[in-house]
Formats: sequence, C-alpha cells, structure tokens
Amino acid sequence: MTGVTRWVLHVDLDQFLAAVEQLRRPELRGRPVVVGGNGDPSSRTVVATASYEAREFGIHSGMPMRLAARRCPDAVFLPADNPTYEAASEEVMAVLREFDVVVEVIGWDEAFLQWDGTDPEALADEVRAAVRARTHLSCAVGIGDNTLRAKMATGFAKPGGVHRITAHNWFATFGDSPTGVLHGIGTKTERKLAELGIHTVTQLAEASPTAVGERLGPRMGPYYVSLGRGMGRTEMEGAAYVPRSRSRETTYDQDIDDWTRVLAEISALSVRVSADVADEGRDVARVGVKVRYAPFLTTTRSRTLDSPTRDPAVLEAAALEVAGWFRRDRPIRLLGVKAEFAEVSVGGGTLPTISERGTRSEETP
Repeated sequence: MTGVTRWVLHVDLDQFLAAVEQLRRPELRGRPVVVGGNGDPSSRTVVATASYEAREFGIHSGMPMRLAARRCPDAVFLPADNPTYEAASEEVMAVLREFDVVVEVIGWDEAFLQWDGTDPEALADEVRAAVRARTHLSCAVGIGDNTLRAKMATGFAKPGGVHRITAHNWFATFGDSPTGVLHGIGTKTERKLAELGIHTVTQLAEASPTAVGERLGPRMGPYYVSLGRGMGRTEMEGAAYVPRSRSRETTYDQDIDDWTRVLAEISALSVRVSADVADEGRDVARVGVKVRYAPFLTTTRSRTLDSPTRDPAVLEAAALEVAGWFRRDRPIRLLGVKAEFAEVSVGGGTLPTISERGTRSEETP
C-alpha cells in the first residue's frame, strides 16, 4: 500500500480519576475536585488527580493534600476508589481494542496504539469520538513515529485534542528545551547531565553515549542520549496488561525519627507487599524502598535479588537491607516498599521503555 506508514498513537484520558468522580456525581461537574488518599485534606497524603478546575489554583498530582486545601479551600476532596477506576479503565481499553490496531495498555488511563496507515489524525479523531460516546470520558491523543514522540505529543494535545510529533519536528519542538522535559529524565538525572555541560535536548542528542555512560552508567548513559534523539519503540505488545510491580506505602500523621520504628514499619509494609505478590502468583526480581523526609524530600533505593522469588522472608530481608542505605538524621513522613516482577525487571539486556521509571535513586522536592 503506497504511502502507508507505521504510526504510534498515545491515548491518555483527561483528568481520569476526577473525571470518573464527576461522571458518577454530576453535581461536581465544573467544580474543583481533588482525589487522593482517604479524601481528608488535613491528612498527610498526596493528590492523585486534580480536575482542571482545581489545577487553575495550582493543584497538581503529587502535591500534599494540605497544600492543595490551602490553595483551594472550596475544592471537593474525595478518597481514591481504585475498583471503580479499574472498571472505568477496562471499559476504555475495550473500546480501543475494537479498532484495527495493536493496543498496549501502560496504565489505568493510557495506552499505546500501533497502526499502519496514511491518516493518523483521522484515526485519532475516531478513537476520541468512540471513547467519548461509549464511556463519556475525554481523552487526548499524541501521534508519533515511536512511543517517545507519541507520548511527548500528548502533552500538546491535552485536554481532549490531537497533536503529532515525529523526527521531522522533534528538534524544532524540543531542541532548546531542558533535558528534564523528556519522559524518563528526573531532576537528579537532569542535574548530573548539567554537570557534564548538557543542558538542552539538542546537547543531549549530540553527546557521546560513551561519555554520558561514564557518568551515568554504561547502560543508562546511552539510553538518555537516545531520549535526546527522540528514539523509542515502534512495535507494541498486544498482550493483556500485566502490572509491572506491587507496592505499599504509608504516610504518617506524625514524623518518625526513631529508626527502630522505621525498620518495623518497613517490615510491616513488606508483609503487605508479599501478600499482594502471592495473589499475583509471580516472582519478584527487584525490591525497592521509598523514604519521604520532612518536609517533602523523596528518595528511593532498590536492589536486584540474587534470583527471582516470592518468598516473603527474602523480600522482607531485601527491603530491610535497602533501608540501611538511607540517611537516618532526618524525620520521616512516608515509607514505601515496592516489589518489581521478574518479567519486567530492568536487570536484563533491554533498555527501559518510557513508561518505566528508574528505580535506583531519585530525589524529588
């Protein structure tokens, strides 16, 4: 077929959790809605999703609920209802699978579509219309010639629109942008790149993979350079969505500064994660621990297990070992334990996809 091209479309539901809540509570439409934790704005939990009306007040995902309440006292604060969101997500994904595409689900509210054709905008419009008609939810669609460019395009498509980014306009769009704009590069990695004199996407693309690898690791260095060049996958995995990991975390009403209690809490979280792993019936390849220090500095560490397992004792021991790598001189407001399944461990020979996040070390203010 002359002119047929391989396209990747990134479908991303707009304000998903808030939109679901507004659907089942029509009186909330047009009002600032904040979803997160137990819904108590005085609790030390964080925002999962904010409606666009709430975002006008500067509220965003990951923000402490208390800060969100200060920015918009009149917002409606709701607890997260995961079973309801999962059901809504399944409805959307069922709609996507009715198209002649390969669907790769990468989360509750997003999926990649692989399609060979000539008019991806027309397909994107059909997808948006079908999702709206069948589920009453809005979605944005990013179009690209690979996964990275499609996902980056979605940022320009939101809310509810369509945008295309390919090799032809990659550098015109992002060349002068800071490296932190790229999916897969966090604040800590951005700082390390800056230490190498790499500040923009173009500079990253032109950098030597070997030189970057000497600073950021022989595997991740070349990967970050590939992000600067806009590289990504073009083949989607059409199998049913399988969770990459299971995790549990707790935010404490009062900061913890007793390390004996910290270890006890990590043990308890490990037990809960092990139960989730048992329900999955899959082996774990990597165990991570998240610590959020007061007031809001988050650090993660993780280690690869000697061999994949679902043995609770091994998982707990690994979590406690990782906990020993953290500084102990600051009060702690949140602890978390994460188990990454062997099938998607980053310890193999493939590079992480843009839907995966680095697990070795990342700090966020």
